[in-house]
Amino acid sequence: MEEIGRKKGPRATAVVSVWDALGLVLAQEVRTDREYPPFDRSTRDGYALRSKEAVPAAGTCLQIMTGAAVPAGADAVVMIEHTTREGDLVRFERAVEPGQNIVPRGSEATAAQSILTPGMRLGYAELALAAQVGAVRLECAQRPRVAILSTGDEVVLIDESPGEFQIRNSNSVSLAAQVRIAGGQPVVLGNAADRIEDLGEKIELGLKEDALVLSGGVSMGKYDLVESVFKAMGAEFFFDAVAIQPGKPAVFGMCQGKPVFGLPGNPVSTMVTFELFVAPAIDLLSGAEARALPLVEARLAEALREKPGLTHFLPARVEWREQAPEVKALRWQGSGDIAALSRANCFLVVPADREKIDIGESVSVLLRKDLV
Repeated sequence: MEEIGRKKGPRATAVVSVWDALGLVLAQEVRTDREYPPFDRSTRDGYALRSKEAVPAAGTCLQIMTGAAVPAGADAVVMIEHTTREGDLVRFERAVEPGQNIVPRGSEATAAQSILTPGMRLGYAELALAAQVGAVRLECAQRPRVAILSTGDEVVLIDESPGEFQIRNSNSVSLAAQVRIAGGQPVVLGNAADRIEDLGEKIELGLKEDALVLSGGVSMGKYDLVESVFKAMGAEFFFDAVAIQPGKPAVFGMCQGKPVFGLPGNPVSTMVTFELFVAPAIDLLSGAEARALPLVEARLAEALREKPGLTHFLPARVEWREQAPEVKALRWQGSGDIAALSRANCFLVVPADREKIDIGESVSVLLRKDLV
């Protein structure tokens, strides 16, 4: 990933409406146009008054609503629940302190203060903050274009009828969705046949984009040609296997200045390795820091046993109980079982040095980003 950071260079930018900037990475600084709040603001429905006058027959008060400007001279707001009213007379049932239920002017931000900076990813809170200060058009990094290419003679398009020993190209759909969730723009190139010429031509097309992701053709089979084609193009590989299951035969390198990922062809392997390796790269290509994996701790609902030596990512369901989250691994038939993953909302992470984990132990859970 450091290699991507060194070679990515400045991202192309575009000015977009705040309405259209969700998920983009900011490429400018945003400053406040005035103090915030611009006046002393009430945080409760109630009565504004001078705190020293909150005694019987001592002074005046004014009814006020949450978010309204506190009248000049008032230094406290009493919640309406803590008062009784008879006609124009209001009695306060609790002690009143100066500053009570008031946000002072300028306490959230000063005038001309920097509140959003380049490299920040824009979520709903950041967009609301931009809108609050009048930044209705924002300069943002353009989404990285990620080429998606599957491989193998056994793969057909999703709208075709597969032969007896063929499968539809579901990986292209899942990868395109994962690219969008990660903040990129998918460019689907279809499928390359198990021929060096066809694979080479489609890889050349993919290298015109910001990154290239291939699925299939990266293990030890007779027709696994991806690495050899890349090497002929001058690619430099940083790893060609990872100690995880599913997803062990994953490949990462740089070719013609572009990051390239070779992911295993089995669908669950493809999905897991994308989250672990491709999603952080899209962050870097967007001009942002790589986001941490969405890991949480949960209590194991059923004991499990896995072969040690590899870190396992098991399709699982986590339920949010009152005391602590609880997770249970699902029955599945291996890395080709998309149906099992469609019933899962997370992956249960089993460390490489653990063969058996007992019920009730705390385990790490990698949440599915599309369901968080």
